[in-house]
Amino acid sequence: MMKRVLLITLASLVSLAGCHSFKKENVQPPTPLAKDFKPTVQVTRLWRNSVGDGAGTSGARLRPTVVDGVLYADSTDGKLAAFDASSGKTLWSKSSSTHGWFGWGDKKRKDAMYAGGPAVNGDLLAVGTLDGHVYGVNAKDGSPRWEVEVNSEVLASPVVVDNLVVVRTSDGRVYALDAANGERRWVYDQGTVPLLSLRGNGALLVANGVLFFGSDDGKLIALRLDNGTKLWEQKLASGEGRTEIDRLSDADGAILLDGSTLYGAAYHGNLMAVDGPSGRPLWSHPFSSFGSLAVSGNAVFGANDESVVWAFDKSGGSDLWKNDALKYRWVTGPAVQGNYVVVGDLEGYVHWLQTGDGALAARERLSKKAIRAQPLVVGDVVYVEDVEGRIGAYRLSSP
Repeated sequence: MMKRVLLITLASLVSLAGCHSFKKENVQPPTPLAKDFKPTVQVTRLWRNSVGDGAGTSGARLRPTVVDGVLYADSTDGKLAAFDASSGKTLWSKSSSTHGWFGWGDKKRKDAMYAGGPAVNGDLLAVGTLDGHVYGVNAKDGSPRWEVEVNSEVLASPVVVDNLVVVRTSDGRVYALDAANGERRWVYDQGTVPLLSLRGNGALLVANGVLFFGSDDGKLIALRLDNGTKLWEQKLASGEGRTEIDRLSDADGAILLDGSTLYGAAYHGNLMAVDGPSGRPLWSHPFSSFGSLAVSGNAVFGANDESVVWAFDKSGGSDLWKNDALKYRWVTGPAVQGNYVVVGDLEGYVHWLQTGDGALAARERLSKKAIRAQPLVVGDVVYVEDVEGRIGAYRLSSP
């Protein structure tokens, strides 16, 4: 039996924790977009395609990945696909919803409810599922290689490195699997996880033989990659409060590494800079966020739990600017595309803000459905995916 913890989505959290209610809905209305907005940078959509039904209502933040000019994406209804990253042309597409993908299972059963997005290294693609499986796939054509069952759902993208596939599960475990056959090499067990947590897990980060990730109880944890031994942990949030909602302290965003400094943030917690080798905190700034951060130049960028976009000085944590024009639009974690910060929102809009002062510079609409996953920037192109699996590729140019 898979161990389960109680997870709540952002929409549920807004309803539960909306102390300042909006009429009878008990939620804050999204800030309307300015109708007289004039862009200061030109956006060109290079292509749009789709993969299955996307994340649907699962709450998973499906994010594609790009390796060697190929974009790989998946969906919770069992679709896995590869696209030419420059043109959007489908290179191959596989479905697991008929006859059981690995030759087992009922015809009507969807054996691979992919979640978290695929990871690719060389010719191996690894991906986890909502029903507690990890699949190893040939990245060249999508043909199956191996399959492993784990204890709980896999909401974050795996990491493929040093002949290992490393995945984390919602019950607080991290698994290192042999990349060749999926055989288990080691398991790290956090021991206890909060009964109530936000739905989602941040991506794993590997650097210099160390694995870093944020936990559901607001910690930044460092493990040895070769054997899973914990090296250190650092609190990003206290987890204190009068109610279970108040005590939510998930660190659900990806941990960033810039030089030897790590940056992480937690819900009801802090944005913190930490020395990577020692785990020693360098500075901390109160900042409640459940999304990933971005770093560029001298700044760290993030969106707080009210969807206000901020920039902080990365050397000391002081405020550089904030923009509340997208407040309550439940924007994604930011990405940096050239001199612009890019985020998606709950109505399918993609927004670009200037990195220097936070001023809105452009916006485009991918669809009418929410964008939950952090945009992906590769070179001068940003890739954005909505909850129904639509993927758009955009490039910026001077107007």
